Amino acid sequence: MPSRILIVDDDADASEALALFLETVGFSARRESRPEDAAAAAVDCRAELVLSDVCMPTMSGLTLCRRLKADRRTASTAVVLYSGRRKGEIEQSEALEAGADDYILKPCAPALLAARLRAVLRRRQEQPKPVLKAAGLALDLDARLATAGGRPLSLTRKEFDLLAALLAKSGRVLGAPFLLETIWGYDSAVYKDAHTVEVHVSSLRRKLGQRHARRIVTVPGLGYRFDR
Repeated sequence: MPSRILIVDDDADASEALALFLETVGFSARRESRPEDAAAAAVDCRAELVLSDVCMPTMSGLTLCRRLKADRRTASTAVVLYSGRRKGEIEQSEALEAGADDYILKPCAPALLAARLRAVLRRRQEQPKPVLKAAGLALDLDARLATAGGRPLSLTRKEFDLLAALLAKSGRVLGAPFLLETIWGYDSAVYKDAHTVEVHVSSLRRKLGQRHARRIVTVPGLGYRFDR
């Protein structure tokens, strides 16, 4: 079966040409011009990889990447961003921090593009099932199961994703803007209400119990840190 790719680009001509090329080299390609509809489209076509332009008027590819990774339906879908304008190292680093599997600069030779997409898909297939463990906590990211000291935890989807983010980056302070974009998929330039994060952290601490809750440290004015 050909690998299923969703192309997200507001430039209809460019995305059509890209889709035609990918289909000639063995991929199954679908196009979506509205990045805000990309998550639903990825689920609908069971995309294995989302290939998105970075610079789009209604939503950046970077924000789209964060939303896809925050949505449990598309969290395991590979995301590759491409851009002909945002070529700097900072932009590429931001994309990788947001969860992108690769960042491709345009123009890119078609054969090289296809090879890099295949490499991303191959790496995803070879990756072991991820389980995060720290200080008696264990999170099976694929099964969406969490335990504390062997005791099953009943977490909401956002609580699970919040704990996963803290464990994955343990020892680092995660600010509310980062968490709002990563977990909730909000654009931090538009939505900045840190209370949303505070409420979920408070609920998560209650469910973890005193022994494990104290490891989620509030850093005043900055955010939250998980201490192992």
